[in-house]
Amino acid sequence: MTANAKAKSKPGKMPKFTPAPEALVNQFDRIIEGMLEAERRKMFGYPCAFVNGQMFIGVFQDRLMLRLSEADRAKFLKLPGAKPFEAMPGRVMKEYVEIPPEIVASEAKLKQWVKRGLAYAQTLPPKAKPARRKTAAKK
Repeated sequence: MTANAKAKSKPGKMPKFTPAPEALVNQFDRIIEGMLEAERRKMFGYPCAFVNGQMFIGVFQDRLMLRLSEADRAKFLKLPGAKPFEAMPGRVMKEYVEIPPEIVASEAKLKQWVKRGLAYAQTLPPKAKPARRKTAAKK
C-alpha cells in the first residue's frame, strides 16, 4: 500500500499525487512502444495510453492500472495481489485493475495482459479527442 493510500483524506478533497518512479515510466514506454495504435497522453500528470480515445493502461503514482473486459477482469482479479484500481480510497474505477508487482516485474506477463487491455479498448466506441482549453490572451 502506498503512503497516499494510507493517508487520511477529507471527503471531496483531492489527495496529493506523488511523481511516478522513472523506472516505472520507462517500463510503461517499453510496453507500449510496439503498439502502433496506442496514443501516449498524460492523465493527472501521468503517462497513459489510449486507442480511439479510450484509455487502456496508465501509470498512477507508483502503480500501473489496466482496463480489461469483464471476462479478463474476472480472470485477472484471481491472481495474487490483483485488485480493482482505486485512484482515491473507496473510489473504484470501473473496468480498471491495479497490476500487482509480480506481473509488473515480468515484462512478458505484463505485455500479455496489456495486449488484452488494448484489444478490449479497440472494441469500445471511439471517443472524441478532448477539447483544448482556451487561455486568456496575454496583455
